[in-house]
Amino acid sequence: MLIDLHAHSNISDGTETPAQLVAAAAAAGLDVVALTDHDQTSGWAEAGEAALELGIGLVPGMEISCKAAQGTSVHLLSYLHDPADPDLLEEINKARGARIDRARHMVELIAEDYPITWDLVAEQSTPGATLGRPHIADALVAAGVVSDRSEAFATVLTSHSRYYVGHYAVDPVRAVELVRAAGGVPVFAHPMAELRGRVVAPAVFEEMIDAGLLGLEIDHRDNSPEGRGFLHRLADRHGLIVTGSSDYHGRGKPNRLGENTTEPAMLGRVLEAGTGSAPVGFTHV
Repeated sequence: MLIDLHAHSNISDGTETPAQLVAAAAAAGLDVVALTDHDQTSGWAEAGEAALELGIGLVPGMEISCKAAQGTSVHLLSYLHDPADPDLLEEINKARGARIDRARHMVELIAEDYPITWDLVAEQSTPGATLGRPHIADALVAAGVVSDRSEAFATVLTSHSRYYVGHYAVDPVRAVELVRAAGGVPVFAHPMAELRGRVVAPAVFEEMIDAGLLGLEIDHRDNSPEGRGFLHRLADRHGLIVTGSSDYHGRGKPNRLGENTTEPAMLGRVLEAGTGSAPVGFTHV
């Protein structure tokens, strides 16, 4: 059974619609895929319809942008939460608004040196999508400044660039608490992705676990080998769910659907713990 619990549609920064994403997952031979758009759940209905039509299981989810006290970026995956939970919604909407303000500011700075505009960035997204650096990257590609997103993030959009602007994000401990209160299953996404920048200190992991963190995404291309060893030891010590995922973005990243997968027993633990919403196309594994 092939299970990939981290994929994005064009509701956030992927390049395929939710239905196209599900179709791509089915074509890749997956049995179950999770839709985890950034700070968004509006793609769940379309993805669910496609999953039923194509006979593939769908786990509704979301990836929440967080920031630890020392400023380190943290991404938290939430599975099977209640998408209408008011407290979680309030926090997510606040983060989405901050992302848009940040993106506008970055575009203003970049436009001083490169031929891009806010309108060009907006053209790279779908209505209602969570705008961010990937859409600015696509605008830079469209303007002929860079060849692809990877080059954009390695040059113009790097966090060390003069164009980089920070943005508000919820503390990861608070995010874990909100997800659990909404009936969801919080899993720390690519927690040892050192190539992306700083990773959080061990104390932050412990604080998140104390707050109710249930899992770690260990098998992910961005986690270092040494980091994976640390994560496995941490998961064993605390009895955490262990997942493996692709972090698929369509043409937006080289990540391939199913390049890392989750064991059925671990998916079973996710299904057992999630009470805010239901999976589509299956009830157990």
